[in-house]
Amino acid sequence: MGVKLRAVWFDLDGTLVDSAVDLAAPIHAMRMERGLAPIDAELLRPYTSMGARGLLMRGLDVQKGDQDFEALRDEFLARYEKAMVVHTGLFPGMAQVLEHLDAQGLIWGVVSNKFERYVRHILDALQLTARCAAVVGGDTTPFPKPNPANLFYACGAAAVDPRQCVYVGDDRRDIEAGQAAGMRTLAAAYGYCGDTLDPSLWGADGLIETPLQLCTWLEQQII
Repeated sequence: MGVKLRAVWFDLDGTLVDSAVDLAAPIHAMRMERGLAPIDAELLRPYTSMGARGLLMRGLDVQKGDQDFEALRDEFLARYEKAMVVHTGLFPGMAQVLEHLDAQGLIWGVVSNKFERYVRHILDALQLTARCAAVVGGDTTPFPKPNPANLFYACGAAAVDPRQCVYVGDDRRDIEAGQAAGMRTLAAAYGYCGDTLDPSLWGADGLIETPLQLCTWLEQQII
């Protein structure tokens, strides 16, 4: 592209951190309290990037707009808030990726659709907040992904041009948002990725099967 890369933005759940176990825990508890049979964790995992909406849809068969949805969502979030960072941690290899970015002088940060206070809580617990050039949640602006507003917000906070950025995410909405912002995009195929369209078909500029492959991809760019 001929544009020097200066920043890497990460989605949070399923891209920077593996939070599937902690996000699924409220669903398991809610099913148990309602006398429902246990559900296999692997059936929930692809819906994790959709947050409460996706997990409630798969785990309790309730859709946004249904009469019980808001109450169940509030219950889910109340449970999740009490135990957000029990098992959540960086994906294997991601610590080395972040060290590589720091060593290369590339700034990085997080742009998630999760509430900003949740994003900050997780990053604080993992001692990453101070290293982030921007921490952006789905409610930081009124327009969550796939709208590019929050990516533009991150760029403004870090004083970088979107064309100098790459956005890495494990959901098709991440790629759509990054493209709408004029960024390069990478599909994180090691993440949750939903259960519909294969990430190789999302139209991203690249696909990585492991976090460490991001380092290889970066070496091939103009940085």
